[in-house]
Amino acid sequence: MFLLVDGENLIMKLKIAIGADHAGFKVKEAMVKSLSQLGHTVVDMGTYSEDSTDYPDYAEKVAKAVSKGLSDRGILACGSGLGMCIAANKVKGIRAATPWSVDVAKLAAQHNWANVLCLPSRFVPISQLKLMVKAWLKTPFDKDQRHARRLKKVRKIESNS
Repeated sequence: MFLLVDGENLIMKLKIAIGADHAGFKVKEAMVKSLSQLGHTVVDMGTYSEDSTDYPDYAEKVAKAVSKGLSDRGILACGSGLGMCIAANKVKGIRAATPWSVDVAKLAAQHNWANVLCLPSRFVPISQLKLMVKAWLKTPFDKDQRHARRLKKVRKIESNS
């Protein structure tokens, strides 16, 4: 991976899988452009229009790309972000989160090591979503024992299901 300078912060150049249903299409298109401009490799997994689609189809594609190591991170967009988040979290190894602010996006990375971000397209302006994604990508996981311990418990739940 390569490092890019973003102001005073260093961020890694990542391979990011991205997908959306019809409600998240415009947000996905804006994110593809924004992430590409930041130097990330973006894999667009659809949808490719505002025609009605089913969010689980895209959540599964993106989540599997991340869980199989084909992409470093995943971004999904739908109306509320919630349907995508629920579906993505069904894939083993995925820790998807739906942020509603920059601070929550940072915490998703820092405390929960979220590897998929699910964006609420109908409730947050694109300009704010871009800031949330940027913050999430730049924030490292805090390897403090309490966070690592909690994630270990989450993995145990996942393996026992």
